[in-house]
Amino acid sequence: MRKDSDQDRRGAGGEQPRPDKPLLPVEARRAAAWCGVMLLVAAVLAIAVWLCIYLSAAVTPVLLALLGSALLGPLYRQLVAMKLNRSLAAGLTCAVLVVVVGGAGYIVVSALVDTGDQIINSLKDASEGLSKYFGMAGASLDDLATNAKGLVTKFGSTAASGLLAGVSVVGQFLAASVLALLLTFFFLRDSGKAVRALHDWAPGSSGLRLEQMARRGFQSIEGFMRGTTLIALIDATLITIGLLILQVPGAIGLGALVFVGAYIPYLGAFISGAVAILVAFADRGFVIALWALGVVMAVQVLEGHVLQPIIQSRTVQMHPATVMLAITAGASVGGILGMLLSVPLTAAATGVLHELRQHYAAGSDSASNPGSGSGPDSGDSGPAASPASS
Repeated sequence: MRKDSDQDRRGAGGEQPRPDKPLLPVEARRAAAWCGVMLLVAAVLAIAVWLCIYLSAAVTPVLLALLGSALLGPLYRQLVAMKLNRSLAAGLTCAVLVVVVGGAGYIVVSALVDTGDQIINSLKDASEGLSKYFGMAGASLDDLATNAKGLVTKFGSTAASGLLAGVSVVGQFLAASVLALLLTFFFLRDSGKAVRALHDWAPGSSGLRLEQMARRGFQSIEGFMRGTTLIALIDATLITIGLLILQVPGAIGLGALVFVGAYIPYLGAFISGAVAILVAFADRGFVIALWALGVVMAVQVLEGHVLQPIIQSRTVQMHPATVMLAITAGASVGGILGMLLSVPLTAAATGVLHELRQHYAAGSDSASNPGSGSGPDSGDSGPAASPASS
């Protein structure tokens, strides 16, 4: 009886249809899933970029206020530690921001305006000298210098003839500057409220993790702004001193150009250094141009091997290829302003991704060792939780 029942069960099981095999192997389905995720992320990023461009009048002051808050955030925290009222500390920090940015902008613009014609004329002389040796390359440089001077003249005449258009541009610039300054004040004063709101809006128990990610991204921007500003000041000072010793005309303006170009990594230093060498070649000759090249190269070596590791050792280190791609994307989206904003925003994104990687790595370690107590629910929340207590 048992054998008959076993045969009946086998026969009944054999009559059931076998499940169909999947059309694609497991590897192909995984690749398709990853492609779908990448397409979804690309679509979200494209929509975000389109919204930023469409709402650039509001987005640009927010980003500038974020950079200003990152640059002078340590001063605000120092004033708060001295028992000053938060509103007063934020107001004093904004006043310092106006003085620093306004003073630096005045020095840079006045230096470039005073020596701009001299630098352009030197570039034209250099192009004439290079055209004897390199043919079309020197002629192209001559055309570039002539067109640059023509564009400046044309822009001035256009601004003089179209007074209403000029007033409109100035009005938009002033409105954006005032809005960015007010946002900087609120960003500094109400940072604690923003953290509490983040905890309230976060789903479940993810508030602490989101706070750590936000702090990591802001710390990356903060480190980039402080480090880049200090490095730009040192580079500009050393190159200006070197050009003054070599008696290169327009040394102050060239130093100001180096300071501004330092905020665009790699590309800005290359352009400003090339301009300084060409001006030295045009007015002082080939030997002085070689000395100017030596000064620029020595400063770049000092920056790459001493200043960068010491000053920006605690910030997110990005690969040069990532920086160049970010600059290219920023230029295509927002021109010069996009080039200036792309690198700190990429540093913030890199910091957030690094925090996520650490979180998932800690989660996998705790899953493999459940008794270690190092998971996210343990009592020790790691170094990233120390800023949260403040």
